Amino acid sequence: MRELKGAPFARGFVDARNPLDWALESKQESTLRARLLITLCCGGAIAWTGAAAAQSPLEFDCLIEARQDIDVRSPVEGVIESVLVERGAYLKRGQEIAKLASGPERAALNLARSRATMEGDLKAAEARVELANRKWVRAEELVKQNFISANARDEAQAEYRLAREQLRAARENRRLAELEVKRAEEVLTQRTIRSPVSGVVVDVVLRPGELATSNQKDPIVRLMEIDPLNVELILPVSAFGKIKLGQRAKVTLESPVGGTYNASVEVVDRTVDAASGTFGVRLRLPNPGGRIPAGVKCSARF
Repeated sequence: MRELKGAPFARGFVDARNPLDWALESKQESTLRARLLITLCCGGAIAWTGAAAAQSPLEFDCLIEARQDIDVRSPVEGVIESVLVERGAYLKRGQEIAKLASGPERAALNLARSRATMEGDLKAAEARVELANRKWVRAEELVKQNFISANARDEAQAEYRLAREQLRAARENRRLAELEVKRAEEVLTQRTIRSPVSGVVVDVVLRPGELATSNQKDPIVRLMEIDPLNVELILPVSAFGKIKLGQRAKVTLESPVGGTYNASVEVVDRTVDAASGTFGVRLRLPNPGGRIPAGVKCSARF
């Protein structure tokens, strides 16, 4: 190495090699530096893309369904006297739907109530107990004074015990009559059909004058429970393990209904369908006031 002036230099020195060789080596170094820069840039872009993909939310198509689809039937056989609802009506749990003819049942209830409130037998038994008790007490005193025999005293005592047992039987009969009232009330209650859930009347099948029974093919009405709603998803097996119970999701409804709502994971199938490579997931979607209709397509984002 020797110092040169007016020639290419680095730190005041230049290589004594052939200038052509020096130029070729510089070109190769520049090319290598450019390749390294491109590799670093591309590698960073690839890493950033992978990280973004790993952090991107999962989104799947879904379908909103009613919580329950119920056919309401009568627990007993009878002729429908009146139907109190129409299609499209929103019912609360326990609200009356229909009434069956109930003349004999009402008569039986009135008879049972009359028996339960009768006090003649009970009062008579109480009076007999009181009288028998007095006779026994007097017999005890007379036996001590030797006015009557011990046998008469024993008869008075037995009469008192018999009166007490008759009073007990009268009280038991009174209790049975009260239970009969409750039974008659339950029988009469079955003649009124009430809604088992809060929901919407989908169809009224039977009308007044028709026969209703528990084993009949046609129900009286059909109900759908729509609060909360079920959001059903079919996910690929690649998503298995990524969806957890209780996990929150954003459910977006398709037009023209539209809107985005919060839902939570309620069911995650623990089996995978081998043929399709999918498994099922159910979300619970609150629907106060029934503002969201069942049967709408949607998308769920986790």
